Amino acid sequence: MTRRKSIALAALALIAQIFAAVPALAADVQVAVAANFTEPAKEIAAAFAARTGNHAILSFGSSGQFYTQITQGAPFEVLLSADPDRPKRIEQEGLGVPGTRFTYAIGQLVLWSKTPGLVDGRGVLARGAFNKISIADPAAAPYGVAAVQTMTRLGVYAKLAPKIVKGSSITQAYQFVQTGAAELGFVALSQVINDPSGSRWGVPTNLHAPIVQQAILLWKGDKDAAARAFLQFLKGPEALAIIERYGYTVR
Repeated sequence: MTRRKSIALAALALIAQIFAAVPALAADVQVAVAANFTEPAKEIAAAFAARTGNHAILSFGSSGQFYTQITQGAPFEVLLSADPDRPKRIEQEGLGVPGTRFTYAIGQLVLWSKTPGLVDGRGVLARGAFNKISIADPAAAPYGVAAVQTMTRLGVYAKLAPKIVKGSSITQAYQFVQTGAAELGFVALSQVINDPSGSRWGVPTNLHAPIVQQAILLWKGDKDAAARAFLQFLKGPEALAIIERYGYTVR
């Protein structure tokens, strides 16, 4: 065998090894993610890529915003909503694959402030000694619905209504507090669980309806093995450990 042929064969062998190391079904999956689930979704996507070679391309926003976009033909393959209602409607309207809807997390609402000592449980709401309180828009975000339910059941909603500023999603509600546009706000536990500063109150779950977060495979992902693999991964122990670490409970 000539030296030139030996070099060529060695190069071909190296190329074969490289391609063998790449998963045959590696693909991108377009995933619409409720804003409260931003940080855990990023970690789950990274773990999913490491495990399968597939890449989850994440878009973040309110559940209501994504529902509207999906009904208008947005190219998402998977929806991770912050409620069960919109995935159910998507399934009923023929936009989701029947039998693929499931609960991936149950959220925790938190009243949070950057100011130490300001939030002392429900007392701060009863006193109302602040200028602005932020919530996610209830029309688009289930965490906003839970915030309104909480204030209503505590008998303070009417008094606090003029002080409420609404974010388009739970991310913006958090940003209002983070930037000082509001002294306190109702946010998701996952947004502040790794930040021990300020003051907070974990809202008792009996003050609002459970924040049941459901996922569904959309018809655009029905033939995509990677989309189905992502949902299966979301149910697995690696993803569940991440979800619980961010303060969610799982079924």
